[in-house]
Amino acid sequence: MKPAPFAYHAPRSLEDAVATLAQHGADARVLAGGQSLVRLMNARQVTPSVLVDINRIPGLDGIEATNGSLRIGALVRQRASVQSPVVAAEAPLLAEAGAQVGHEPVRKRGTVVGSIAFADPSAELPAALLAADGEAVALGPGGERVIAADELFAGPFATTLRPDELLREVRVPRAGGARSGYAFEEVARRHGDLPVCGAAAVLRLDDGGRVAHARIALCGVDERPVRARAAEDLLTGEQPGEEAFAEAAARAAADVHPRADAHGSVAYRRHLAGVLTRRSLRRALARAQEGAPDA
Repeated sequence: MKPAPFAYHAPRSLEDAVATLAQHGADARVLAGGQSLVRLMNARQVTPSVLVDINRIPGLDGIEATNGSLRIGALVRQRASVQSPVVAAEAPLLAEAGAQVGHEPVRKRGTVVGSIAFADPSAELPAALLAADGEAVALGPGGERVIAADELFAGPFATTLRPDELLREVRVPRAGGARSGYAFEEVARRHGDLPVCGAAAVLRLDDGGRVAHARIALCGVDERPVRARAAEDLLTGEQPGEEAFAEAAARAAADVHPRADAHGSVAYRRHLAGVLTRRSLRRALARAQEGAPDA
């Protein structure tokens, strides 16, 4: 099947792109990598009347660590992010999650920001951004707007972006130092498929080895990527280990609201949420302990 007819715009500046979005509103869609959008257009599940291709806009393909955060521009391909030594050093959770997105040809074309803006509730990168306490920078007619990751995702394939805004970049706080660890775990039906469930974890230990900071984000088990806040609270201030992780994993699984589909029942997805939370916490702890000065 071919897409429905649409007008094609290829602006050369962010100002022109925003002006085009402002003119056409909800009838327009932004094209960056197009790995999800073009497929849906070909199936006529999405039928925008205007396509705004931002690939000719300079300055959107940068990866930069500055002012305590890592910045990833709207045209940074997923493969470039995975292979970037800057991302590996400053936001390793994004690199690990990104390596599990689709297949190599998909990552060569798909963008980090595009995957986040698409807001698939099963996708890896939105959950990783959430666990990393990241934020998105939107640009619209009124100027720049910074949106915390937890406030960006509104539901399945829905964000709080306005129709006349585009995501210029995402920002992630730079990795937390020697006593910090991270991990992303997922289960998919086949290699390259979207995960049935995924779990991202970040741990930072204090000088006594207790958990000073915990973040757990899950995908595939709710209407959007979600933080397991109650599980995080259970871990904070505690000595990490199997008992604490089992309790946190059980709480994370109890707090999600999955839907049954062809890939798994509600019970199966809840089970995976608990198993993957525990696995991700174990690996995050191992990395935090490896990096500790007295390890």
